[in-house]
Amino acid sequence: MISTSSTIKVPSMPTEYSAAQHTVLQTLLLHLLPGAVLTITFIFLGPWLQANHLPPILAILLPILFVLIPLELGILYYEGYRRNGKLSLEGIVLYRERLPIKEHIIFPLLLVVWFLLTFAALINLEQAIQMTLFGWLPDWFNLSLFNPADYSQPMLTMTFVLYLALNGVAGPVVEELYFRGYLLPRMEYMKGWAGLVNAVLFSLYHFFNPWQNITRIVALISMAYVVRRKKSIYLSMLAHCLLNTIFTLLTVSLFFQ
Repeated sequence: MISTSSTIKVPSMPTEYSAAQHTVLQTLLLHLLPGAVLTITFIFLGPWLQANHLPPILAILLPILFVLIPLELGILYYEGYRRNGKLSLEGIVLYRERLPIKEHIIFPLLLVVWFLLTFAALINLEQAIQMTLFGWLPDWFNLSLFNPADYSQPMLTMTFVLYLALNGVAGPVVEELYFRGYLLPRMEYMKGWAGLVNAVLFSLYHFFNPWQNITRIVALISMAYVVRRKKSIYLSMLAHCLLNTIFTLLTVSLFFQ
């Protein structure tokens, strides 16, 4: 486990949001290592799922369940145990300010709208990057290549329930606890660059679909800066869940037209 102890402090931050700062190496490893493990699992699962005639989208859903959630929560609770002597996220996950209800509605909606506008503006560029730079990847690497007619109804139902639960809710919640609640406050020594670096590294963490990096970075910079400004991960958590749920439901609706 990577030790996160450091003597660097950010004196300008309120006590309830201050944390020992990570070194540059710690920041890189803690952002990227979970994504590397997730992607390695994905790469091993893809051909096996294809050979056993199982939906390729399970290649990312199963790693979310068995790798992403346990690994990222494991790091958080490990640090919590080191700090508090018990399984607790107190002092580990920061930026937990309770804001007025209207702000919990307005900001997540604005973040989702910004992401959708960014996606619409850059979708052609994203597809061009995928075709020109990553066209050599096998078909199962592209999770959008999914023909529901190839699978039984019970298999489809199970897959889409997992898709909604893991990609729409559980995965985003854990990622926001980890990336915006844990890692972002420990980058405060970067000052105004903290949000940008957090967004870039969070995008690169998705090693399994690198062609989306430009879109993700442009879209997610706003999320990191809103969380840092408002000191509330609940805003990004709501936005992330809403956005992933929208894309999940759109995907399901396309398959069952």
